[in-house]
This record gives sequence, C-alpha cells and structure tokens, in this order.
Amino acid sequence: MKRRYFGTDGVRGPFGGPVINTTFAARLGHAVGSWIGGSGRVLIGRDSRASGEVLEQAVAGGLVAAGLDPVSLGVLPTPAVARAVREGEAVLGVVITASHNPATDNGIKFFNTRGEKLSDAEELAIEAAMVEAPADLAAAGSLRSDATARADYVAALVAAWPSQALAGWKIVLDTAHGATVDTSPVVLRELGAEVVGIGDAPDGHNINAAVGSEHPAQLAARVVSEAARIGIAHDGDGDRCVLCDETGAVLDGDEILTLLAVDALRRDELTKQTLVVTKQSNLGVDRVVTAAGGRVLRTDIGDRYVSECMRAEGAVLGGESSGHIICAKLGPTGDGLAAALQVLRIMHETGEPLSRLRLVLQKFPQKTGALRVEEKVPLPDCPHLQAEMAKLEAELGASGRLLVRYSGTEPKLRLLVEGPDEITVESAFARLVVATGQDLKVVE
Repeated sequence: MKRRYFGTDGVRGPFGGPVINTTFAARLGHAVGSWIGGSGRVLIGRDSRASGEVLEQAVAGGLVAAGLDPVSLGVLPTPAVARAVREGEAVLGVVITASHNPATDNGIKFFNTRGEKLSDAEELAIEAAMVEAPADLAAAGSLRSDATARADYVAALVAAWPSQALAGWKIVLDTAHGATVDTSPVVLRELGAEVVGIGDAPDGHNINAAVGSEHPAQLAARVVSEAARIGIAHDGDGDRCVLCDETGAVLDGDEILTLLAVDALRRDELTKQTLVVTKQSNLGVDRVVTAAGGRVLRTDIGDRYVSECMRAEGAVLGGESSGHIICAKLGPTGDGLAAALQVLRIMHETGEPLSRLRLVLQKFPQKTGALRVEEKVPLPDCPHLQAEMAKLEAELGASGRLLVRYSGTEPKLRLLVEGPDEITVESAFARLVVATGQDLKVVE
C-alpha cells in the first residue's frame, strides 16, 4: 500500500500548505500517540525555521491528547535528537525539519525508542490512525524543556578524541543557518581547531539559502582564501555533510563513504566487510571497495533503507551520495558531524591532505539532474520515457546505468546516468530529458 503523507524522510511540504500546517501537525501527533499507545516521554527537536515552534506546539498538543508527555529539546540537530531518544529511553523522537529544503518548507519525522527512523509499515499504521484523529486539537502551550541533550551530544563526540587533537588546524564550517550552529563549531573548537564559520547566523528565514551541503561554492572559495585544511558543510538539520579539500574541490557522500570504508577494511574494523549504499551511488564505489576486500550492498533511495539494511546485515557503515553517512558505532542515524570527524581522524593519523586521500575513489562519469514536474504521472505510464530508457540500457550494457525516479519529498523527477565516458553520459542524459518532456509537463 502506498503512503499518502510520508515520503522518503517523514512528512514534508510548504508551511501553510495542505499538509504542513498546525491542524495537520496536531492530528499527526495524536495519530502517532495513538499508534504507540500507553504513556511516556516524547522528545521533540527542531531546526531554525520560523515555522518550527508553532508546528512543535501543534504536534505536542496532539501527543498530549493521546496521553503522552512531550518535552522540547529546542533547536537541535537531527542526530542529537535520535541520540537523546536512545540514551534517554524515550518512547518516541520527533524532529520538526525540512532538512535541505528552503525556509518556506517544513516537515515532521519520527524516531523509535532506539533512535531509528520508522519503517514503511509503521508509517502506514500512523496514517491509518489519522482517520480517527480529532480535527480540533489544541496546541500544547508551554512545553517542558530539556537543555541537556545538546550538551550530552557535544560531550559524546568530543570524548571520542584526545584532548586538543585538532590544535593548529584551521577548518571552514558551513552550518547552513540551521540546527548545527550551536553544536558543530563547539565540538571542533573543544578539540582545538580554529573554526571559520559561514552560514552561522540563522534568522528563521535563511536556512539553506545559498549555503550548506546543497550549495558548497561559498565553502570552497573560503577554504582556499583562508588556507584551511578542510571545509565541512551541513544541511539544515545536520544529518548530512559534504567536505571540501584544501584545494577547494568538493567531496560528496560517495567519496566520503569510500574513504571511510577502505580505511576500516585496512584496520579490519568494517564489520562483515560490508558497506551499504543506495542505488544512487557511483559504480566506482563498488569497484574500489571490492578491490580492497569488501562488499557493497545497495538499497532503495533513502537513508532509512540504508539503516534497515545495515541492521539486517550487522554492518556498521553506510550512507548516500547526498552526504547522509551512518556510522553505527557513533550513533543510530545519519550524522554529518560524526562523519566529518571520522575523515578528520584519518587525516590526523596519516598526515595526508584530503586532496590526496580522496584519490582512493575514481568515479565512473556521471550526470544527475532534477526536472520539476506538474504531476507525478506513474513512470510505467510514460511511454516515450520507458522506450528511451530501454534503448539506453541496451546501449550502455555493463558499462553504465540509468536511474529515473520521483523525489520522495518534492515534485521533481530525478535523473541519473553513468557511463564509460563524458560524451556518452551527456548524450544519454539529454535524450532522457527530451523523452521526459514528451510524457510529462515540465515546469520551468
């Protein structure tokens, strides 16, 4: 059965729209409370969006009506909320965030008592419970707050390093005007680093605006101008990171994952010799990790599917090319800061610059893009696109691949082409775009 409201990462959309509004948020809170049943604490964190507080109050009102005890953690990164839920034995975690989306959007995602994202089946059960949720639920009013989760998260990451281990290091850090503004710089400075901050002045309306993991150009330029060793960029809620080496070249999640996996294999610390990635990841990842003695498993798009596969396989490392990196030994969900710290550890121990370390991965030529569409027509009902995909797959054979899918959170069709050379990839991508326009109304 298809989910009506939940996408690849919770419920998301424009604030004030048909889904992300205070009435819906209250009903969703009541539905998840009814699904859980009984009583217990629910920990709620949010990013820096102006709409976050009213949505938090609304969700909390629904939870209270269902018999639960909501506690506000304030503005806090998603991985810190997940950790607090697990360590504090709460019955549920809630994060009010739209991640890398613009400030006009917001969203709601949930974590179980182990700090893990909910499964498709659990989200379907919550949607079913919404049928019985009252339409006139009151906001929670003044919420009990808990400021210890932020301090505990910072302390846990700092404790994994020797004192002042990063003394003498200059790091440019882009916190996307988001939830990591009071955590990531604190951790890095506690470890002795000199931190040059950008995207560190949230006003409720500038989250992800030309900064953060989706927009690393400013980070790259600043790393070069500051002669920094590395640049780190998060998304709005802090569960992603992209990196920038000392030359200004940007590393995506595939490069980070490959670097971490090969290092862990060398140390004999990659449990089951397994790295878990999604269908989106470059084929070069498989080639490098296999050559190093490991294996790569692929899942559907979405870091929760990566997490589910990791648990099933007993794996400890996985993630997405977008920069969701899950280091299971450090936390139960994607954590941009924890991933960056793992790369810093390798740099620190080897004495090698990131520009040299990143050479471990030689990518297959790849082109990706997204077309905004008026309607998400089922792909099997797009004859021109299906025919062109079949032709391209036959032409590419084992030397490349295609991935065509709708975004789980936005009205976009995402296209990916990999192939043996840039000319082949560019041509194939252009052919997909033309075929898409024959079947779908593409919004300029």
